[in-house]
Amino acid sequence: MFSGKVALVTGGATGIGKEVSLSLAKAGAKSVVFYIGSNDLAQQYLKELQAIGGEGRALEVDVTNKDQVHQGMKQIVEEFGRLDILVNNAGITADNLLLRMSEAEWERVMNVNLKGVFLSTQAALKPMLRQRSGRIINISSVVGVMGNIGQANYSATKAGLIGFTKTVAREVASRGITVNAIAPGYIDTDMTRGLNEDVKQKLLENIPLGRLGTVHDVADLITFLASDNAAYITGQNIHVDGGLAM
Repeated sequence: MFSGKVALVTGGATGIGKEVSLSLAKAGAKSVVFYIGSNDLAQQYLKELQAIGGEGRALEVDVTNKDQVHQGMKQIVEEFGRLDILVNNAGITADNLLLRMSEAEWERVMNVNLKGVFLSTQAALKPMLRQRSGRIINISSVVGVMGNIGQANYSATKAGLIGFTKTVAREVASRGITVNAIAPGYIDTDMTRGLNEDVKQKLLENIPLGRLGTVHDVADLITFLASDNAAYITGQNIHVDGGLAM
């Protein structure tokens, strides 16, 4: 499906991002990840990539740092000759009720979740515009549509990503580049596994399909949106939430 194509997933060495990276590699893409922090996790990603016969790199890049982002993108293009797919997955939370939220908690989430997407997208568009083709998928969230107590900063960034997606989609459509967002609901990850059973049960009661999502549910949709089969889809925010936001 993606033979000869190059993909970049930010925050791609762990969690949903890693599953997306490996899914794209299984479909034939050279799969590069930006990560920050844990070299052990990056090495684990590379081992799993090698185990499936994939090719790619793990580059330590802080998505809030313009110089690092542009240098990372330059390294990808110099090594692989192109960039076809960007998945803006890197994101953080710093939860607190609004009246207790510090300015630092607000700014930290804004910097990673919005500024990081701005910088990564801006840098990725340069090779994509030259190629006159590309796929950009931004990871929003159901809370960007519904809101969530204690997540004013996080939900603001995820709502902002939806507007960002639609605007960039309009700006680059004439060059054969599509830009879409997906809004995952509650996905079965290390974070949700740590919830107590009462909280988890209340979550499930609000999900019409009656289960948490899986990382495969998210990765499969991204793989589709990155493919030629989705060439006529742009500017959309697609929910992967079991019906939670209906």
